[in-house]
Amino acid sequence: MRELGIGLIGTGFMGRAHALAFRNVSAVFELPLNLKLAALADADPQRARHCADAWGFDTAHSDWKQLINDPKVNLVAITTPNHLHYPMAMAALAAGKPVYCEKPLAVNLEQASAMRLAAKAAGVVTRVGYNYQHNPIISLARDLIQSGALGQIISFQGEFSEDFMADPVSTWSWRCDADYAGGALADLGSHLLAMARHLLGDVEAVCADTQTVHVQRPVTSGGQEQREVAVDDQVHALLRFANGARGTFSSSWLKHGYKNHLSFEISGTRGTLAFDQERLNELRLYRAGQGGFQRLLAGPDLPGYAAFSPAPGHQLGYNELKTLEVHELVMALAGLGQDGTDFERAWEVERLATAIRLAAQESRWVRIEEV
Repeated sequence: MRELGIGLIGTGFMGRAHALAFRNVSAVFELPLNLKLAALADADPQRARHCADAWGFDTAHSDWKQLINDPKVNLVAITTPNHLHYPMAMAALAAGKPVYCEKPLAVNLEQASAMRLAAKAAGVVTRVGYNYQHNPIISLARDLIQSGALGQIISFQGEFSEDFMADPVSTWSWRCDADYAGGALADLGSHLLAMARHLLGDVEAVCADTQTVHVQRPVTSGGQEQREVAVDDQVHALLRFANGARGTFSSSWLKHGYKNHLSFEISGTRGTLAFDQERLNELRLYRAGQGGFQRLLAGPDLPGYAAFSPAPGHQLGYNELKTLEVHELVMALAGLGQDGTDFERAWEVERLATAIRLAAQESRWVRIEEV
């Protein structure tokens, strides 16, 4: 088997999740490539060395450019704050290396467009970390929709809310700077927009409202100095899908009590389907005339699930979804699949998010083709 050298940039929560996925995927799947944890990069050289040793990477770099230029690295995985996605991905693509980048693709559509074009020019595999789409129960949801089990789709109601910014005195961070991040819309909402497109297809037009509730946050915990928040805390939008369905979309990082509330209800002329990421191993399905919602549990009959568990209802988790995403990536690198979110599809998500911002700024319906 051909060896694939993995280069990982970033050692935070997402860096660890990627490292686990790269280590686990070979244990649960028969792969066409032999994965080698070649190099890891972090700006802190001591942390880079520590994480490389702990996670099984051969080499530690304190400069991400050294990792991209490392001849042992064949795939560059980017798990840094959002504003670094663009320069790192562009450098990797210029070096002719495939890129696996966390979401959102970039901090603005201009950057995302450049990344999309560079990926086309490089002709390499790209993927973006929308791992929730790789949930086996989401595959079931998509199959039910496409098979016509719900009839003609007429309605989408989606929400992604968490409460990690709910405390008004929580400290200012890079997530509050528009040059570094994109607020609740980018941080959370991009997952939901990607999911809506994955399940129902293109959105044609949007109307939206965004709000920054806490316009300042303390620079340090308990400190008096305040710094302006330049991104949205919450966003609400109306969606018109190309298939004729209408939808609602909302995202907030201020909603007390919610930890990972990516949820949707999709209704058609023959039934309704409901999902909540906080219960990620089940769907609720209502078929017209059958009296009540049916609870569908994930099990080994769904693609991907049996690799982790032979029994239904035994539950997959976040890191298993990441492993499923990496499996799809490896198969694509071997020329055996094209099911993931590449830079082209991720650009469509960024384009939709940009249309939502424009609609909120100008208080009008915006057609996606305008953006």
